Amino acid sequence: MKIKSLSRWLCVTAASLMLAGAGASQDVPASRYAVLKDSAGLSALALRDAIDPLFDPGEGPDVGETRALIVMRGGEIVAERYGDGFSPESRFLSWSIARTVTGLIAGMMVSDGLLALDDPAPVSAWRQTGDPRAAITLRQLLQMSSGLQHREDWQPGASSDTLAMLTGEGAADQAAFAAAKPLVQSPGETFAPSAGSSMILAGIMTDRLTGSSDPAARRAAMARFLAARFAGPLGLRDFVPEYDASGTLQGAMMMHMTARDYATVGEFIRQRGHVNGRQLIADPWFDFMTAPSPANPAFGGHLWLNRGGDPSMLFPGQASPGVMAAVGERGQFVLVSPEQKLVIVRLGITREEDMDALREAMARLVRRFS
Repeated sequence: MKIKSLSRWLCVTAASLMLAGAGASQDVPASRYAVLKDSAGLSALALRDAIDPLFDPGEGPDVGETRALIVMRGGEIVAERYGDGFSPESRFLSWSIARTVTGLIAGMMVSDGLLALDDPAPVSAWRQTGDPRAAITLRQLLQMSSGLQHREDWQPGASSDTLAMLTGEGAADQAAFAAAKPLVQSPGETFAPSAGSSMILAGIMTDRLTGSSDPAARRAAMARFLAARFAGPLGLRDFVPEYDASGTLQGAMMMHMTARDYATVGEFIRQRGHVNGRQLIADPWFDFMTAPSPANPAFGGHLWLNRGGDPSMLFPGQASPGVMAAVGERGQFVLVSPEQKLVIVRLGITREEDMDALREAMARLVRRFS
């Protein structure tokens, strides 16, 4: 259903965040930890001392409201804590973590031979003779360097292409809205975070699965693919993606999962697409996904890297440059550190002015495992 106004959309998403645990068990242990155990070289007490300030900062810097935190080491959960009103059964809205999921799905289709990384992106609106957008590749969409106009601004009342795409004139067919934007930079030269690029990718991938323009058929085709290749093999029982009115997966931000599901996605990245004896994505895809992109070394293929760049969403210089992450608005993180065999999920609500404090706290937690 198309959302009629920005205010209604903001109310809906706020409610989904506030009430994600509605109907779920509230029987969280009195200790607040669902899991807390020793890990190699790190006691449970030391781990708790690093995690508790993310929930109860005391006199320390404000890091916002942490609603769920999971630490997984070597594929095993060693710490898991929830805020009041949330539990292992609660689903959380992904925000832009969904973009990394979209990057993984693209990797599956490239691995299957359905798409090619360096071919011109197969967007019908760009096929007119002389259209400069015809030169945009899948690689450039994934690296957020397409050169397309897209104003990523979340402030109500701002001139924002993201908000117009999600809740305004572009809501009915978000991929088409984003693809219709003009080229304002040469492809590959300038980094610009863009929900539009993720929606264009989602549209391309859906088109590869079905030639139908019927929304129900498009939703069904993508749902079958996700069940067979992503959610099913990974065991994501609570994975609930949303679709726009045209039947295109909302691959920029509108996915819902439990905290454990997010940790599973992080572990899937750490294992380079390998799960339960199956290689679901060809290993070279992760060389691309985790390599610094030419336009911004802090970003790979729909994945943030712990390196200097503009912008940089992680904490370069405070933890290993090998750390990578799916990052969502307002303080959502799925951190992956392959060298430490580490996955850390933090979900919650943090104001922009408190993000530096949150990033520093996350860096301190990662360093505990050095």
